[in-house]
Amino acid sequence: MRIEEVDYFLPKEMIAQYPCEDRTGSRLLVFDRKSGVIEHRHFRNIVEYLREGDLLVLNDSKVFPAKLTGRKETGGKVELLLVEQKSAASWSCLTNDVKRKIDSIELLVGNHRAVLSQDGASWLIRFMYSGDSREIVMEEGRMPLPPYIKRTNGDGVADFERYQTVYAENSGSIAAPTAGFHFSEALMEALSKMGVEIIKITLHIGTGTFSLVKTDDVEGHTMHHESYGMTPEAKSSIAGAKETGRRIVACGTSAVRTLETVFSGDGDSPLRGSTGLFIYPGFTFKVVDAVITNFHLPRSTPLLLAAAFAGKDALLMCYREAIERNYRFYSYGDSMMIL
Repeated sequence: MRIEEVDYFLPKEMIAQYPCEDRTGSRLLVFDRKSGVIEHRHFRNIVEYLREGDLLVLNDSKVFPAKLTGRKETGGKVELLLVEQKSAASWSCLTNDVKRKIDSIELLVGNHRAVLSQDGASWLIRFMYSGDSREIVMEEGRMPLPPYIKRTNGDGVADFERYQTVYAENSGSIAAPTAGFHFSEALMEALSKMGVEIIKITLHIGTGTFSLVKTDDVEGHTMHHESYGMTPEAKSSIAGAKETGRRIVACGTSAVRTLETVFSGDGDSPLRGSTGLFIYPGFTFKVVDAVITNFHLPRSTPLLLAAAFAGKDALLMCYREAIERNYRFYSYGDSMMIL
């Protein structure tokens, strides 16, 4: 499959720069795969599309402030995106501000000394710090907003709350599971009261999710692995719901990938590990019956997953209608439910 088959043009002004003031007030495009019908609602109306007995699966991964600014001895700045903690003192990271031919460079992050060095295809930053360097990250870090969301100095304070789901618990993501942004605590309570069972699993979003497909053929793309986890109790609840014909509703492409990873094969995959599962049109879903998602970037792996679930042509039809109706796109944008 050629990647341009799922490409589309989006006017720049439709990229949401800030979240909706009320989490549940974002717009909701509902697409029914059987009837082909599109409906336009608001996210709070999702109670009309979920029903008693449904099992709603949420990704409870928490975004940590993975963006750091280092200063060289010359005073120049080096912007870093932390990817994974390797030890108490060191992290793998990405940067575009240091030339590849440089083996290492000393930096100051706040008042903390560190050394940035090459580590294969990425970089490694090692802090001269006797404790856990996560303390430095929490003190000096900024939320890792995607590059299409622009902030000036001091303009990102609210993102510490809003670039996060209300149910985020397990820290480890460098990009948010954005489909969950639209849930409020009150809406989740209302769903529970109407008989929707809510299960939480974890997939820490890393470079695998936000790296765009750069190969001409989709099949040539290699997905970076990301860590996931699911409790035995959660797996038992999901398996039981599936056996009794109850709907499994996944909130977000990260939840979809975790479910389809754990229940792949004979359903005996590890409950914890890393997944490089790449879902694109032609994939056979074993677990998920409905998906809540956002509107994704062209050539992105979440877009391909949504296309696999909705159908490529159907998804592009939905996107065209969303553009015509001035929906807000990407991380802080509006939402979509595929039934």
